[in-house]
Amino acid sequence: MGVGERIGATLPNDEPALSAAEQRRYSRHIMLPEIGRAGQERLKAARVLCLGAGGLGSPAALYLAAAGVGRIGIVDDDQVALSNLHRQLLHGTKDIGRPKTDSAGDRLRDLNPHLDVQMHACRFTSANAEEILRDYDLLVDGTDNFATRYLSNDVAVFARKPNVYGSIFRFDGQTTVFAPHLGGPCYRCLFPEPPPPGAVPSCAEAGVLGVLPGIVGTMQATEALKLILGIGEPLIGRMVHFDALKMKFREFNLRRDPECPVCGDHPTITEPIDYEMFCHGGPDLTATAEQIDVRELQERMESGRPYILLDVREPFECELARIEGANLIPLGELPARWEELDREKEIFVFCHSGMRSSRAAELLRAAGFAKVANVAGGIDAWSQEIDPTVPRY
Repeated sequence: MGVGERIGATLPNDEPALSAAEQRRYSRHIMLPEIGRAGQERLKAARVLCLGAGGLGSPAALYLAAAGVGRIGIVDDDQVALSNLHRQLLHGTKDIGRPKTDSAGDRLRDLNPHLDVQMHACRFTSANAEEILRDYDLLVDGTDNFATRYLSNDVAVFARKPNVYGSIFRFDGQTTVFAPHLGGPCYRCLFPEPPPPGAVPSCAEAGVLGVLPGIVGTMQATEALKLILGIGEPLIGRMVHFDALKMKFREFNLRRDPECPVCGDHPTITEPIDYEMFCHGGPDLTATAEQIDVRELQERMESGRPYILLDVREPFECELARIEGANLIPLGELPARWEELDREKEIFVFCHSGMRSSRAAELLRAAGFAKVANVAGGIDAWSQEIDPTVPRY
């Protein structure tokens, strides 16, 4: 029994027949012997959940909709921002400020009115993930944070449903299919532990080539279609890495870890856990580093007391937007340069959104700096709440 048959055994079969309009729409599919009418009906019966309507979710959802996947669900609780539009093609300029689920739903229904489009305008959490996934046959993971990646992996393993994974960073991307029930590994087999908080910058912090998620997201859609149709060789036990600068693809073999706590021979995790705690750790009760918001920062800057405003972003970010008077020391250089800072002055640390600066504040506290505060929300919050002339990125 092939992959498609194993997935297909759970597919709904209420109204698989194609209408005359659908036959015309999908005619170039149907003439492929590997698909045919039966395959197109299988696509119509399929139910795919897309996690995220952003860079990866946009091309994945668009191509799944165009291909005739009958039900597409999208989980996203974000709103469309101007900085999204160079890569998130589900949305347009007119959609800025709208919930991404609203603009994505409109675009998908316009592309293919035969779809059943289900929008889940919420976060994918331990409380709702299993219930949401229950109505779908596989998921396409286009998320950009580790807590949700571990969550999506685990609930897919519990439900014995394939997880079509993709990730991007600057000019590089990768994709694979996590499906232990089909003989491959899961995400935890590759990454048993998450990286330290702030160690891996987001797209907002590191940037991303606009076309890169289009390539990786389209690869994810391809894998989803192959799994539904039962054709070709899915990326189960294989990961494809793409380097856009070199236009080079590389393939890596992956193995299931028999000691994996989720998909191993003797699993110890059998239901969703607290993924924020798992990825970010519990509160450090020994730390006394303060956290302030941008309005408090403004008040302290205007108080006349001596202070140091420390920017731990990268130089290219400082060229995009800066707060006047800030000292730039990128987070990676901080341990070698913190003696440049006056230990007697209050130090207010900021980055783009507050993650890297939180780590920097911890490092400074551990090095003996007593007067350190992390600026919650970073320069992005400063731009929104204090000084709109500072560009957002």
